Amino acid sequence: MSLPPLPDAAIDLGVHAGDWRAAVRFAGNALRRSGATRASYTDRMIQVVDEFGAYIVIAPGLALAHARPGPDVLTDGLSVVTLATPVTFGHPHNDPVSVVVGLAVATPDAHVNSVAELANVFNDPLAIPALANATSAVDVWRVLGIADAADDLAQPAL
Repeated sequence: MSLPPLPDAAIDLGVHAGDWRAAVRFAGNALRRSGATRASYTDRMIQVVDEFGAYIVIAPGLALAHARPGPDVLTDGLSVVTLATPVTFGHPHNDPVSVVVGLAVATPDAHVNSVAELANVFNDPLAIPALANATSAVDVWRVLGIADAADDLAQPAL
């Protein structure tokens, strides 16, 4: 089991979001930029919160923005957005949010597997603060355990 792809295009660090909708929109735009989704997926992620509330705030400081698989998901993908100033989603215990992880999957099985893999990452109490303080894509990849990509980029070209 492994996480969906997280290309550099799907990482935005230190963005300024005025509210939770803007934060989710950043995560959705990053998914779209990476080629994982169409723009309509971002609207569906926002609708999930409108309909079901802030349950996507799964840990202190961390939101997992997602929607069901649909025709606007082109391929499985992740995005990571860190916020310059944390925003409130309306969760009774885990607000404010400083890291938004966007998740797009093409099948229900991929959803279950991806959430389980992310849960493993975020079992480490240092993972969320490390993401919040990341200054590069390599930092994000290391926290998420995508070491191969981080190691490849850290190696000087021959």
